[in-house]
Amino acid sequence: MSTKTGAAGKTGAGASRAPSASNFIRQAIEADLASGKHARIVTRFPPEPNGYLHLGHAKSILLNFGLAQEYGGRCNLRFDDTNPEKEEQEYVDSIIDAVNWLGADYGGTALYASDYFDFMYRCAEYLVSSGNAYVDSQSAEEMRANRGSFTAPGTDSPYRGRSPDENLALLREMRDGLHPDGAHVLRAKIDMASPNINLRDPAIYRIKHAAHHRTAGAWCLYPMYTYAHPIEDAIESVTHSLCTLEFEDQRPFYDWLLEKLADGGLFERPLPQQIEFARLQLTYVVLSKRRLIQLVEEGHVDGWDDPRMPTLAGARRRGYTSEGLRRFAERIGVAKENSWIEFSILEDAMREHLNDMAPRRMAVLDPLKLVIENWPEGKEALCEVPNHPQKPDWGKRPVPFGRELWIERDDFAFDPPKGYFRLFPGNEVRLRYAYVVKCIGYDAASDSVRCTVHEDSRSGTPGADRYKVKGNIHWVSTAHAHAAPVRLYDRLFGVPQPGSGERDFLLDLNPDSKKTVSAQLEPALREARVGESFQFERHGYFARDPDPNAFNRTVTLRDSWVK
Repeated sequence: MSTKTGAAGKTGAGASRAPSASNFIRQAIEADLASGKHARIVTRFPPEPNGYLHLGHAKSILLNFGLAQEYGGRCNLRFDDTNPEKEEQEYVDSIIDAVNWLGADYGGTALYASDYFDFMYRCAEYLVSSGNAYVDSQSAEEMRANRGSFTAPGTDSPYRGRSPDENLALLREMRDGLHPDGAHVLRAKIDMASPNINLRDPAIYRIKHAAHHRTAGAWCLYPMYTYAHPIEDAIESVTHSLCTLEFEDQRPFYDWLLEKLADGGLFERPLPQQIEFARLQLTYVVLSKRRLIQLVEEGHVDGWDDPRMPTLAGARRRGYTSEGLRRFAERIGVAKENSWIEFSILEDAMREHLNDMAPRRMAVLDPLKLVIENWPEGKEALCEVPNHPQKPDWGKRPVPFGRELWIERDDFAFDPPKGYFRLFPGNEVRLRYAYVVKCIGYDAASDSVRCTVHEDSRSGTPGADRYKVKGNIHWVSTAHAHAAPVRLYDRLFGVPQPGSGERDFLLDLNPDSKKTVSAQLEPALREARVGESFQFERHGYFARDPDPNAFNRTVTLRDSWVK
């Protein structure tokens, strides 16, 4: 018998791109297609719905969906929902949203391990009847003690010799809810002396009297992930099951299980092939789900979508783009050995994309008032400002100019240091895209810089270039400014490898990872849409937050962490 289901349809991970560099996974796929082992490539992305996806998952999504697209196959989005106590619909919804945001096309229909619970149980009965599984009634502590170690073999369970008929009867009692949690487990019957501990009769089913978010109370017997996963792959005709290196020691069980089920006619060959690759290890973040949950539950961050979090929800809110993540994934490639990736590589990928696609705007983050003494009160001018200096086809926008402006506080110095070319008494600067002004003083009572303007110096007008100044600063008209909170996000941790050794990773949190300022923005930013990105000139890239009026710093213009 062959059991084959799955979501068909066009598969993609965003817009078509030039072919990526070859790697060991591509070589395996190309060899299988060339030999005729597989006519079509099928991959899968199999998240557990017990948390939000993070940047490491993005690498896996882009790899699995990207390979399927490249070789004309398909990739399934499948939820491994085998642990009802930790899974919630909220996580399912967030995962689907993140996968869609990355541009991964799974045909519009997500798959679930729970869809296959009946068939998985049927496989379990076959393993019991064929003598390849047994019900163990040891306590968890006894099983742990009898498992052995890396240097000593395990000890057979006293229940290992139960007959297939006795095991089958007990398994059905477990299924029917006649035993409490922990009373029995179903174990594969392999080899308690195997040097691979994962082959020492691993547990494949456990009793859990817990409601499931999809099947409700239909089951009180749930498969273990390591048992369910290969069966799911085979049901969906997955050809290449790509997973991270921590599953390498599980591959012998993956193969053992599918071979036994194929011997029983439950699957046809060729069977899925598991291939491992290095997971993402990124400096200055933690990607452990346990640690991410701790950060959220203990209030160290403002939820799963806090822009400092390495979750995809947080990255998206911060202003990271799916294209930037795709460029990052291509840049780091696919490796067979784990290594640390510098966070600056991710930031550079974001800068590269945002520099190309983000319109420019003027924003003053630390406002200081500038008053032009010889500009008449009530008089206004409109300055034509390019939306992107490298993209003239994006056009220009009118920015109002008046007697009183906001400038950056550090663009004025009463007693300037050597090499300072901005405003100080007696010095002249150009107000970006506008006029040249001369500083004539500072009024402490009103905390304002006083200037005069050269009215014939307006940018773009004849003769304006005869004013030779070294400083060029941005500004916003006080009468038209849009006041808004701007959150200056930085790296969540202050050290490259948080919690290394035995150190509590919370001790490595960066106390300066979030700073909120009351900024003055040019009026065009009033119309910014949630999630829209801009370059605030001279400051960096910022995105409109879902909170009213707020903007989040995505990344600075340059790497501020370079020593």
